[in-house]
Amino acid sequence: MVKVPENPLKNRKGDFSPLLVVSSLLVMLYITSNVMAIKIISIGSLSLFDAGTITFPFAYMLGDVLAEIWGYKIAKKVIYITFLCNVAFIAFTSIGIILPYPEYMQKTQEAYTLVFSYVPRIVFSSLVAFLSGELVNAKVLVKIKERQKSEKHLFIRTIGSSLVGYLFDTVLFVILAFAGTVPAGDIISMIVVQYFAKAVIEAAFGTPLAYLCCAYLRRNYA
Repeated sequence: MVKVPENPLKNRKGDFSPLLVVSSLLVMLYITSNVMAIKIISIGSLSLFDAGTITFPFAYMLGDVLAEIWGYKIAKKVIYITFLCNVAFIAFTSIGIILPYPEYMQKTQEAYTLVFSYVPRIVFSSLVAFLSGELVNAKVLVKIKERQKSEKHLFIRTIGSSLVGYLFDTVLFVILAFAGTVPAGDIISMIVVQYFAKAVIEAAFGTPLAYLCCAYLRRNYA
């Protein structure tokens, strides 16, 4: 067996690449959010937000970590890679719909088709919203950091940049994903509720995790 040598210039700590881990988690969270977005959470007759709203702020948190630790250029490349991964996701799941299946799998096929025939619109809407929102988020975070001229007060950068990014992301996503299938009043309520839900999750959970991630990375891989 031929042993592949590890290039020490690739990773600072042997065979562990924190950038690879953060990038992989971002892709995973984004694809998960797109699938969960099919389910709408409601109270009574009022549609509040899609279930992907719960996980999406954590993808933004990782975008914050990327921009904070590796800078805007690297963050932008990872965002584009995430975009391409989601294009591949929708392409392959769509192929799965048209592939032949045995008769005893009819109900499974119907469920698969129901979910993944709806996903393309969700994913397309999310891709447009994701690119605009994440790129704006990363850019704003870097700009705030440049004005601060310090690594202190990370919460100002993570929350401030996310509030701007969420505005782009939420409005574009809800309109593109649900216009024509959800009443106009529900669309407005979904935009408002989603925006504030994401902001609260970001502030309560995303930012503390960003602090932990950035502190760990600076301490062990700076």
